[in-house]
Amino acid sequence: MFRRVCRAERVSFPALSVFSLTCLLLMPLALRAAEEQPLVAPRPEAQASESDPGVSAEDLAVRAKESVVSVSFAGRDGQEAGMGTGFVIDANGLIATNLHVIGEARPITVQLLDGTSYEVQEVYATDRQMDLAVLKIAVDNLKPLKLAEPDTLKQGAEVVVLGNPQGLRYSVVKGVNSGTREVDGKPMLQLAIPIEPGNSGGPVLDSQGRVQGIVTLKSAVTRNLGYAVNVSALKGLLEKPNPVPIDRWLTIGTLDEHLWKPLFGSRWRQRAGRIQVDGFGSGLGSRSLCVSQEVLPELPYEVAVEVKLDDESGAAGLIFYSDENTKHYGFYPSNKSLRISRFDGPDVFLWRVLDEKKSNAYREEEWNHLKVRLEKDRILCFVNDEKVFEVKDQRYTEGKVGLAKFRNTVASFRGFQVASEIPPYRPSKETAQKILDLTEDLRVDRPPQADLIEAVVKQTDERRAQQALQERARLLQKQAERLKQLAQSIHERAVRDELKAIFASDKKEADIDLMEAALLIARLDNNEVDPKVYLGQMKSMANEINKTLPEDANAKAKLKALNQYLFHETGFHGSRTNYYSRSNSYINETIEDREGLPITLSVLYMELGRRLGLDIDGVGLPGHFVVRVNSISEKGELVDVFEGGEPLSDEAAKVMILTANGGRFDAEFLKSQPKREIIQRMLRNLLNLARDDEDVQAMLRYVETMIAIDEELLQERWLRAVLRYQTGRIAEAIADTDYLLEKSPEGFDLRRIHEFRNYLDTMQQD
Repeated sequence: MFRRVCRAERVSFPALSVFSLTCLLLMPLALRAAEEQPLVAPRPEAQASESDPGVSAEDLAVRAKESVVSVSFAGRDGQEAGMGTGFVIDANGLIATNLHVIGEARPITVQLLDGTSYEVQEVYATDRQMDLAVLKIAVDNLKPLKLAEPDTLKQGAEVVVLGNPQGLRYSVVKGVNSGTREVDGKPMLQLAIPIEPGNSGGPVLDSQGRVQGIVTLKSAVTRNLGYAVNVSALKGLLEKPNPVPIDRWLTIGTLDEHLWKPLFGSRWRQRAGRIQVDGFGSGLGSRSLCVSQEVLPELPYEVAVEVKLDDESGAAGLIFYSDENTKHYGFYPSNKSLRISRFDGPDVFLWRVLDEKKSNAYREEEWNHLKVRLEKDRILCFVNDEKVFEVKDQRYTEGKVGLAKFRNTVASFRGFQVASEIPPYRPSKETAQKILDLTEDLRVDRPPQADLIEAVVKQTDERRAQQALQERARLLQKQAERLKQLAQSIHERAVRDELKAIFASDKKEADIDLMEAALLIARLDNNEVDPKVYLGQMKSMANEINKTLPEDANAKAKLKALNQYLFHETGFHGSRTNYYSRSNSYINETIEDREGLPITLSVLYMELGRRLGLDIDGVGLPGHFVVRVNSISEKGELVDVFEGGEPLSDEAAKVMILTANGGRFDAEFLKSQPKREIIQRMLRNLLNLARDDEDVQAMLRYVETMIAIDEELLQERWLRAVLRYQTGRIAEAIADTDYLLEKSPEGFDLRRIHEFRNYLDTMQQD
C-alpha cells in the first residue's frame, strides 16, 4: 500500500471505519521550524553499497541546500494551505516538484534558502500520470542541481533526500536504492528511507550529488520505505514542456461566473463535466452554496441533479427558492437519510428540517438522481424517480436554484437540469423488464456477445440501459451477500448448539470440558478451527508432562512439572506487546503462539492440570484472571498464570481487588468461577474488543452466543435488541424488547424500552 499522506478521520459508532489509501504528500502548515540548517536524520537499517565512493551526506547537504526550495500554495482564504519541496533545475528560474504539491488552480509560492519568496509566473510543464510539475519564477543566477543520466543508479547504492519534512526546513536523510518497482503502472525507484509529509517533490541525490529521482510516495505499511519518480521522466517532460501562464492556471477548473455563483467558501470546481466541491463552508453547518444563474421558467418547473458523496455521513444536494444568500430550501441526502429543510437565515435557530426519512430508492456510495418539482401550492421531492416528500410549506415561493453542501463533505454533481418537466431518470418498468428478459440466460463463462449488446441497446437509450443492468447487478450482489450471511449464520448457529449442549442444565460441572468450549469460541470467528485437533494436542502435551513423572507422583510434583513444561520448556507467557489483540482471546492461537491473556492462559493451565489429575479452578478477579490450585492444600493456592505461574498471596489478591474495584473489597471475587461464567467472560472480552473496533456484526455474534449459553442475561438481551436493530433485524429486535417488557426486570428503564419498542414498530411499517 502506498500513500501521499493525509489524515484519516475516525468515524464514531455505529458507523464503521473505512480505511483506504490516502493521497497528498504535502504538509498542512501548522508548524515552522526555527532552524534553517540541514538536519541529518538517522540512517535506516539497510545495507549500503560499499563500492560507491562519494561525498558524505553532510557535504552533499551543504552543496545542494541552495538548490532546494519550499513550494506552497494558498487556500481560498489566501492563507498557505500546504507545503512541499522543490529544487532548481535551471539557473533562470525553473523549479521541479510534484504536481500534487502545487494543488489545482491555486496561487503558488516558491521560497529560497535565504527566505526570499517568489510568486510562480508560469507552470512550465506538467505530467499528471507521473505526478511531475516544473514551475517558472522570475529570478536568475540560481544554482541548479545536475540531472543524472538514466539508469546510472545501481541497486544498493546510497542516496540522499533533501526536503521539508514535518515543517523542518532543509533537512537531509540518507538511505539506499532498493531497486525499481512498478506502482500503479509506473516504474518507480524504491527507497529504503524514511519519507515524511513535506518531503514530496524533493530531490533524490546519488553520492555525486546528481538528481536520480523526485520523491513522490511513501509506503502506508512500512515506515522506512518510499518511492520516487525516475529522473528520466523529468528529462522527458523538459523536452516537451506544456507551459501555462499563472493567470490561466488559476482558472483551471473554475466555474463559469455567468452560469454559477459560489457562496460561503468551500472549493467549487468543474472537471470532466462534473462539478466537485470540498472543504469547509463558512455558513451555518459549514454550509456552502453554488447558485445557478440560469433564467428560470414559470411555475410549475423541475430542477434535478445527480449527486455522489465521498462519505455517506456527509450532506449535499439541491437548493431552490434561494435569495442568493442565507434563505432557501434544500433537498439532500444527509447521513444515509433524505432531508428537506428550510433555511431562514445564518444561524442554527433559523434552520428548520421540514421532513427526514430513509428511502429504499437511495443508493449508498453511488450516484443518486435528486429532483424537485415546484408547484404553486406544494413542493415534490424525488430520489431516483421515487417520490420521497410532498411539502406544502409556502414561506418562499421564488428565487434561484442551485447546489449545496454541508459539513466537511466532498461531493460530485453531474447532469444539473432545470425545465418545465424533466424526463424520468430510470427506464420504465416495461423497458427494464425487457432488458432483464434478454439477459436472463446470460452466460458466465464468456463476455456478452455483440448480438446481445445490440438487442439491449434497441430497447432504450444507453444511459437507461446501463441503469437497468446496474440495478439488476446490485440486486444480485446483495443476494450474494445475503447468501454469504446465511452461510455464516448457519455456522454460528451450529457452534452455539454445540456450546448449549456442553452447558446443558443436566450437565455436572465436572463433566464440562472447558477446553472444548473455549475452542468453540475460537471456531465461532474462524470456521477453520477444528476443536478435535487441539484437543488431541492437549492430550499430547499432557502425555509429555506425564512422561517426566513417576507413577506415584503427588500433586505438588505434578504442579511443578506443569509449570516447568509450560513456562520453561515451551515458553508460554503473557502477551504484553499486543495485549488487546483478538488473537489473545482465541485459545487455539494461545496454544500455537504460546502467548495469551490471563484468562486464555488460565484455561490452558486448568485443562492441562485436569488431564494430569490436578484440581484447578478459575478465579475471576476484576480486570485479571488467576487460578486456584486445590490439590496441594485444603484452602487452595492462588496462581497467576499470566506471570509465569507465580504464586499469588491472598493479600496481593485483595490489593488487586481494591485497586480495580474503586477501593471496595468484595470477597465474591475470590470465589471459584463456574465454567459457564469463564466462557461468558471470554466472550465479554471479545465483545469489548469488537466494540472498540466498531464491529457491530461481531458484537452481535458474541452477544447472541452469550444468550444462547444463558437465556437469563437481561443486560445482554437489551444490547442484543439494539444491535439487531442496527443490523436491520427489526423483527428480532422487537422480540427482545417484548421479552424485556414481559419480564420487567428491576433496574431497567422500562419507559425507554417502551419508546424503543414503538420506534421499532414504525421502522417495521416503513
